[in-house]
Parts: sequence; structure tokens; C-alpha cells
Amino acid sequence: MQNQAIRAIGSCRCGQVEFEVTAAPLMTMACHCRGCQKLTGSAFSLNAAIPAEGFRVTSGEPVIGGLHGPSRHYFCPHCKSWLFTRPEGLDFFVNIRPTMLAEGLWTESFIETCTAEKLPWATTSARHSYAEYPAAELYQPLMAEFAAHMASQAGGGEPGAEG
Repeated sequence: MQNQAIRAIGSCRCGQVEFEVTAAPLMTMACHCRGCQKLTGSAFSLNAAIPAEGFRVTSGEPVIGGLHGPSRHYFCPHCKSWLFTRPEGLDFFVNIRPTMLAEGLWTESFIETCTAEKLPWATTSARHSYAEYPAAELYQPLMAEFAAHMASQAGGGEPGAEG
């Protein structure tokens, strides 16, 4: 999976901001924190951690919204769709909302975070669950396990699709 050519296009709901992904995700996640619940108006946010060099905005000018703190959440200035996040201190990846991709790739969560705050009825098919966030030393092994999982799925489905 990691060696396959990837080109996925995404946009906000109104289409004024578009972006391109040219690298496979490092991991996919569902975040159940109250902040994500409020930003999405739903039970959790879906995230695909894309290597920073594999992400670019191709049209439009996203604006910072949500909390205006060190982690920056980017939105369309017109329709207010939450498109991606640049987490504080983690410049090597960008968290995109995979539901903004035209192909609907990478929406299955490999891990779920902040389950201590999750709504009681909200469930995912995530392989790993964390009451808060995984400890820093767990990210490398989780990303390696995710890459192996994606490679095993590549033989049985469409490139970049999850199983």
C-alpha cells in the first residue's frame, strides 16, 4: 500500500476549497472528545493522518476556525466545512476529514481516542481504543500496524480503500 501511487481529491461542501492527497495515511482515527463532537455536531470526528508532504490545498483559502489555539482547524470560509487540522507539535502530518474526499477513502477508524468522553451509543470498528490519546511511544508501532493492515487490504480491494 505505501508504495502505490495515490491521488485523492477532496473539497468542502460548496466546492470553494479543494485539496489533494498524494500519500497514504499514516493512520485513521475517530476522536470522541467533546471538542470534536461540537465541531462536527455528531458523536465523533473521523481523521486520516496524511504525511504533510502528501497534502496540499489546490484552490480556495481555508480559514482557521474552531478553537484558535496552537492546533489549527481549517474550514471553508463560505460553507464552514471542517476540512483538516494541523495538530500542535506534529508538523509531519495533517489530519484530514476523509469524508471530504471524492472517493470516500480511509473512513474506517483504525484507532479511536477520547473514549472516556464518547456518547454511550457511539461505536466504531476501530481495532484499538484509548480513553484519552495513545502514549507517544505507541504511535510508531500503531502506524506500522496500520501500514501492514492497509497492505493486506490492498490485495483484496481497491487501492487506498479500507476493509
